[in-house]
Amino acid sequence: MASTSNVQSLDDINFKRKEEHDSSVQPSTSRQEKLYRCEECSKQFSKLHDLKRHIRTHTGEKPYRCEECSRMFSELSRLNRHMRTHTGESPYMCEECNRKFSRQDLLKIHMRSHTGETPYRCEECSKQFSQLGHLKTHMLTHTGEKPYRCEECSKQFSQLGHLKIHMRTHTGEKPYRCEECSRQFSELGILKSHMKTHTGEKPYSCEECSKQFSQLGSLKKHMRAHTGEKPYKCEECSRQFSEQANLKRHIRTHTGEKPYKCEDCSKQFRQLGHLKGHLRTHTGEKPYKCEECRRQFSELGHLKRHMRTHTGYKS
Repeated sequence: MASTSNVQSLDDINFKRKEEHDSSVQPSTSRQEKLYRCEECSKQFSKLHDLKRHIRTHTGEKPYRCEECSRMFSELSRLNRHMRTHTGESPYMCEECNRKFSRQDLLKIHMRSHTGETPYRCEECSKQFSQLGHLKTHMLTHTGEKPYRCEECSKQFSQLGHLKIHMRTHTGEKPYRCEECSRQFSELGILKSHMKTHTGEKPYSCEECSKQFSQLGSLKKHMRAHTGEKPYKCEECSRQFSEQANLKRHIRTHTGEKPYKCEDCSKQFRQLGHLKGHLRTHTGEKPYKCEECRRQFSELGHLKRHMRTHTGYKS
C-alpha cells in the first residue's frame, strides 16, 4: 500500500460547496448539484466518495492490493476486475456468438464486430473505427510520429506491436509454429500465409490472366507484370524495379556488400541464390536434370546452356 507520510491526507483537503451564481434560481431537480471541488484541478463532483476516489489520481495512492500478485490499485472496482485474470471468470457473454469476456467494456467493444458500429472518426480522412485505440494508431499515419524505437538498431515504429515484431529479427524468436511441418515463424500472419502451402488454397485471382495466388501481396506484385509498374527506384543510377527485394539486391552492386558467406570456404556473395548455387560445388548436389539425356547439373543456367545441344539453338 502506498505510504501516507508523503501523501496529502484527504482530511487536509478543503471541500468547498459550489456557490450559486444566482440565489434566486432554484437548484434543478433533474440534475444533481456538484457540491465538492478538487483543490488540485477544480473538477467538481456531486458525491464526496467520488471526489475522494478522484484525489488518488493526484496523490498516486493505491490502497487496494491483489493477494495473488501484489499489484496495487486505486479503486476497488479495478481490483475486482483484475482478480478475474487469476480466477478466469468471464461473466459477460455475447448474445450473438456466446463468446465470454471478463469485463463489460470488452463485451461492448466486441459487440461492434456484429453491429458494424464504428463510432470513432478520423478528422483528417473521415475513416471510422470501432475502437478508440485503433483511431489513435491510425492518426500516426497522418502525423508521421514514430514513438517506439529499437534499442538495438535505432529503427523507429508508429506502433508498439510493430516494434515487438521487429525485435524478433534481433532475438531470433519464432513463437508461431506450423502444426503440419513444425516450421516456425516470427509473425502470425506469415504462419497463416505458410499454412496455405499445405492446404493449397489460392483465394486471390488475377483479373488479367486468371493466375491464382495464396497471398494478396503476391497478387499485387504479379499485377505489375501486366501494368509495367516499377515503383522502386535506385537513388544511385535511377534504375527502377517492380519489387523491393530486387532493388535491395541491385543496391549491393553499388555498395559492394556481400552478406551471404559460405561456411566451407568463406567465399561471399551478394545474393542468397548465388550462395546456394555455390554450396553445390561442395555437396556435389545436381538438382537440374535434362529430360533428353538425363544428364544432371548443379545450376539451372548450366542446364539451359546444355539444352541447346539438343535443340541446336545458338544464342
